[in-house]
Amino acid sequence: QVQLVESGGGLVQAGGSLRLSCVASGLTFSNYVMGWFRQAPGKEREFVAAITWSGVRTLYAESVKGRFTISRDNAKNTVNLQMNSLKREDTAVYYCVAGLEYGPAAAYDYWGQGTQVTVSS
Repeated sequence: QVQLVESGGGLVQAGGSLRLSCVASGLTFSNYVMGWFRQAPGKEREFVAAITWSGVRTLYAESVKGRFTISRDNAKNTVNLQMNSLKREDTAVYYCVAGLEYGPAAAYDYWGQGTQVTVSS
């Protein structure tokens, strides 16, 4: 059974930082593209960032480029999202995802339960 378990969410002031982590189990981690999506209240789910199997290539949404950094540790089955210079509009539930290819949300086979990130002004 595949499980993706996120941690690291919380409440932070605008301009602050948070680091999200996701530990995967039940799959061959290095075979999967890992990523993060988010969903704010009343809004559609949106792509945040993704990283390829070896970690060589990363992809970011324009809204987070230069502020967020995705990384992975295949030895620990972990993917991280370092979020700096947080803005109120970053407030959302953040989901860890795993898939065999890059793509839209439907391309990812597995999703975590989500972790809440709230940015206050």
